Amino acid sequence: MTLEFFSATDTGRARNNNEDSIAVQEAAGLVVLADGMGGYNAGEVASGMATSFIKAELGRWLQEASSSATDTDVRRAMDICVDNANRAIFNAANSNPQYAGMGTTLVVGAFREGRLLMGHVGDSRGYRFRGGRLVQITHDHSLLQEQIDSGLITPEQAAFSTNKNLVTRAVGVEDTVLLETHLHDIMPGDIYLLCSDGLSDMLDDDGIAQVLQSHDALPEMGAGLIDAANDAGGKDNIAVVLVRVKGQSNAPRSWWPFRR
Repeated sequence: MTLEFFSATDTGRARNNNEDSIAVQEAAGLVVLADGMGGYNAGEVASGMATSFIKAELGRWLQEASSSATDTDVRRAMDICVDNANRAIFNAANSNPQYAGMGTTLVVGAFREGRLLMGHVGDSRGYRFRGGRLVQITHDHSLLQEQIDSGLITPEQAAFSTNKNLVTRAVGVEDTVLLETHLHDIMPGDIYLLCSDGLSDMLDDDGIAQVLQSHDALPEMGAGLIDAANDAGGKDNIAVVLVRVKGQSNAPRSWWPFRR
């Protein structure tokens, strides 16, 4: 299995600082994205701590464990590394008044032979683009998503809700955090997208898919996503990580437009 990577962040059009952070360790098949929160630039501190800590600790473990580790082993290692990062951020927030209340969302993906183990906390997202069809493979930990799940509002109403960006789970705000993880089969031709809500709040799924469909190279896709989010208002920082599974795809290519 051969993987191709691209990652980028952008401040957007409404902010001067960037609280989004990304980390990629290609040799370990590891990608990490975080979107921080907190005053006095503490969001930048939290997201930077999360991505750098997980890249160093989990990336080293993945390379040392190699293919001998089971999926259960990888899941356990991911849980431990995220728990350690959570405690480091929580302790920093409680020992420095400027960092009080800081935290971060998180998406982490570990690519293995034929499989992807993806974990997430908060409302940063993971998507799979296969055969021209985009599917969100994470489930937001947010008040808005809980309202959708309970039937209080529709997804269409959610697009105009004032409750956006209210997460129900984040790394570093409490002494423990629950990482939600899922295992996915991957296929040649798949493209996986990790993004902060600076992208997903500006572009709906069809808009994201249209950009991915319009370009062949990952750098062009990534730049196109950031440009489209900025053209739609750029109300927040934007972070994207793209991973392509190289090879001939057997998945059917659907005609644009589509809805899932």
